[in-house]
Amino acid sequence: MTFVQRAGLNLADLTDEQKTAALAVLQALLSDEAYDTVSGIMGGDEYLQQNSSSTEQSLGQYYIAFFGDPSDTGAFEVQFGGHHLGINATLDGATDAITFAPTHLGVQPAVYTDADGNEVRPFDGIYTDAFAFFDSLTGEQQATLTSGDVSMCAPGDACDFDAGAGLTGADLTDAQKQLLLDLTANWSGMADEQTTAGSRAKIEATLDDTVIAWSGETTYDMSSGDGISFSISGPNVYVAFQAQQGSAGADVDGVSTSGWGHVHTIYRDPTNDYANSVTQQTASGMGGGSGPAGGPPGGGTPPNGGPPSN
Repeated sequence: MTFVQRAGLNLADLTDEQKTAALAVLQALLSDEAYDTVSGIMGGDEYLQQNSSSTEQSLGQYYIAFFGDPSDTGAFEVQFGGHHLGINATLDGATDAITFAPTHLGVQPAVYTDADGNEVRPFDGIYTDAFAFFDSLTGEQQATLTSGDVSMCAPGDACDFDAGAGLTGADLTDAQKQLLLDLTANWSGMADEQTTAGSRAKIEATLDDTVIAWSGETTYDMSSGDGISFSISGPNVYVAFQAQQGSAGADVDGVSTSGWGHVHTIYRDPTNDYANSVTQQTASGMGGGSGPAGGPPGGGTPPNGGPPSN
């Protein structure tokens, strides 16, 4: 398996009934919108496997793993991942909470036709929300935004979540702040309404200290240019969205498989990666920090640790 050895069961090794049950777990974890996005990501990888020149063996391969025993009273984790997807969902029955940090969403290509002849755009919602925020800004705000430092802080990196230069939440109007929260919700709002509302409130509370940076195109037009990259870095949220300027051997005639059409993103919660499981943070090479008596930062009950995300 290229890049990472994944934990758990490969869906390709399951019976049709077992595969349906595994996908039902994923569907139960996610909102309808998030499940559609994830399904589109998976479909894109399978499209590349069938139509591109790529020899990447991980395309079309998806794994599901549980860490800890599923329970409605304690904490456990469901990990689901493949080539352009890495979901870490920690569920804690004691607090009725779900966290999705860190999670990786990627796409290649950005537009493709599925087996039923339908056009699929897995990241159209993200792009739409990103440009709704960008277009709401004044020329001066846009200049500050695009002069900032776009960053990428993946699990395993030595990362102190330094926000760098850019436009801050304190520079935004109330309406612009809501558009920024709508954009971050593509990652922080992947679960049920209660979890999404809690995440949004937490991010909003420190939005004035959050820094946003942007590079690349300023109009949502995938027929020109090389796409966009941006990062959103605050005390309670970290999102990085980066256009990949290369097809990684996944060329398809007439289909964009780089720039606009090849994107990697990461979502992290600087206060709550892996639900503050020290075991999982250590396994993924994260410094993590510690809370009381060497426990998770800020306390918390960690599930049994597992290997790192995608």
